[in-house]
Amino acid sequence: MELKQNYYGSLCTEMYEILHKKAPQDELEFYLSYAKQGEKILEPLCGSGRFLIPFMERGLHISGIDLSGEMLEKLKQKASDAQVIQADITDYACEEKFHYIFISSGSVSLFTDIGLCKTILNKLKKLLLPGGKLVFAVDTVADRCPDDSEYNVSVSVKTKEGFDLILKNKNYYDEKSQTQFSPSIYELYNGTELLQSEPMDFQTHLYQFGEMEQYLMEIGFTTIKTYSSFSKDIAIDDNCEMFLFECSY
Repeated sequence: MELKQNYYGSLCTEMYEILHKKAPQDELEFYLSYAKQGEKILEPLCGSGRFLIPFMERGLHISGIDLSGEMLEKLKQKASDAQVIQADITDYACEEKFHYIFISSGSVSLFTDIGLCKTILNKLKKLLLPGGKLVFAVDTVADRCPDDSEYNVSVSVKTKEGFDLILKNKNYYDEKSQTQFSPSIYELYNGTELLQSEPMDFQTHLYQFGEMEQYLMEIGFTTIKTYSSFSKDIAIDDNCEMFLFECSY
């Protein structure tokens, strides 16, 4: 079976929904802090809606984009009137402009090709209205996983049908490219019977302090704030699990 890089298939989506059905409150409040009633908001990589739906519930005008049909199906089950489209962000074209665009959960780190990452960020910049803000997070080099050569069970959950859904993965970090490789296998069991297996080639780019800021300046953002926490502490070095960026031009 072909490995899909960073694509959330059916088993991956099922586990994600069990483990991450609701957004962490501190992270949700961080992204909500930039939202204003009446303004147009876009959430690329919106997944199954754990951020998008709370925005909707507050009466905010938000749209979403995601490549995973499985994720968007979960979202639609929870909010049938959600304004979302299935698209690859690299191919996304839209005449509409937005006051506020955000990408949650460090998902920008999934764009491990830096040239492609810059292209996507530049596209999002062009979707902003004058004075609009792009806000997103990335993983840092401090969030590196220990290397291991064998697949190990990292997560095991029960589905609503009573099946066992397990995640096996291993990790390898490439220092030169700052890429964390985490090939994974999702397996669904009824007792000892394997019902379904789904491989995933999970990769993330881990950022050093000052790295993304340089890319954002190259793209043309003129005001960039870098935080180390959802409480908006200013980042001063690599010793935090994530960088949060607030960008405008």
